[in-house]
Amino acid sequence: MSAEWNFMDPASRTNLMRALRAEADWFFRLAAATDWEAPTACDRWQVRDQVGHMIDVTEGYFPRFDHARAGTEAPGPLGLPIMAEGLDEHARAFRSLGKEDALKRVHEAYERMLELSDGLTDEEWTGLLVQHPYMGPLPACCYPLFQLVDYTVHAWDIRERTTAPGPLAGDSADLLVPLALTVWQNTAVTSQLAEPFAVGVRVTSGANAGDYRFDCGPDGLTYKPASVDGVAAVLEYDPGTLVLASYGRLRGGTVRGDLAAADRFRGLFFRI
Repeated sequence: MSAEWNFMDPASRTNLMRALRAEADWFFRLAAATDWEAPTACDRWQVRDQVGHMIDVTEGYFPRFDHARAGTEAPGPLGLPIMAEGLDEHARAFRSLGKEDALKRVHEAYERMLELSDGLTDEEWTGLLVQHPYMGPLPACCYPLFQLVDYTVHAWDIRERTTAPGPLAGDSADLLVPLALTVWQNTAVTSQLAEPFAVGVRVTSGANAGDYRFDCGPDGLTYKPASVDGVAAVLEYDPGTLVLASYGRLRGGTVRGDLAAADRFRGLFFRI
């Protein structure tokens, strides 16, 4: 993994922030041009809820950064299993805002988040720990990355119900490959597994192409870049398909090997 495409390395900042600006611009244009109450590919969410979600998560980051810089204690994490329910409730709470007011508010939050992200020093990029509402303390670089995944995936949600092109942009997908793999690691429910098994995930193209071995057992799921020789099945994904699959948007990809093992792996995860 090259430093320029590894979000944990400050060398990736130019690529990450360029991709974020492009994805956010696309999201805003889609939201403005699409019927406010039109359905999207995200279950139960209309276009206005996608915008409400972005207001919620972005504005929620600011007090967390204030706590991190002041060295004060932020509220503790709520845990990933309830994240989808909490985000759904918060997004819908913004339905009382009209379209013009909501778009103005989300733009203002986005611009403030850009300023905050651009202002991070290279040392703060990974050295400043910021308490996430659901996941606990994370390096500051995770927050512009979360903005990238939100604007990328939720723009896709809107496009899927319109005639706009659906695939993800290559640079955005490449940057999000490491996050997609980590999402699987942290959303797997493995306690009921009768016996351990291993599968491989192959990213077939892009800056983070390669093989990753996932070991699944009752004590959890771990992954690492490694040979996938000898595993029960190998699941192949291009970067965009991997990102969308990890966020529960589709079940694409190619399986080589034991289909039952691949299905067992795919069935381990809850959505966030």
